[in-house]
Amino acid sequence: MSEIERQVRGWWARLMTWLRGAQDGDRARQAKAALHDVRASDASQRAEAALRDLKNSEAVGKARDATRDAVRDLRDREAGRKAKEAIRDLRHSEAVGKARDAARDVMRDLREGETGRKAKEAMRDLRDGAGGRGKS
Repeated sequence: MSEIERQVRGWWARLMTWLRGAQDGDRARQAKAALHDVRASDASQRAEAALRDLKNSEAVGKARDATRDAVRDLRDREAGRKAKEAIRDLRHSEAVGKARDAARDVMRDLREGETGRKAKEAMRDLRDGAGGRGKS
């Protein structure tokens, strides 16, 4: 299975999960409240502070500089040139062209086909029902 196909399948699975989950408004509100409680908790605040301290630490700065130097070396050397050529060859390969065409077909089917129409209709129903604005 190609990467593009995997991405499309993942997107479709997330869309279907979201559509199924939106039917249960109470559960969605409970989940949002729980997420808010977690974000506002003392442990969450301490974790954010720890991440901020880590981001600004000297060790992270040194690692960032070392990574930048390594990327520069890779870009300027023979291995970097070969990697660029391999990526260029892959981008222009028949397999990537077929995957691109398949992804384009899937997106067209979603836009123009029955499945896409049903998904748009479901999202429209969800949007119209959100916030107490039901159909009258």
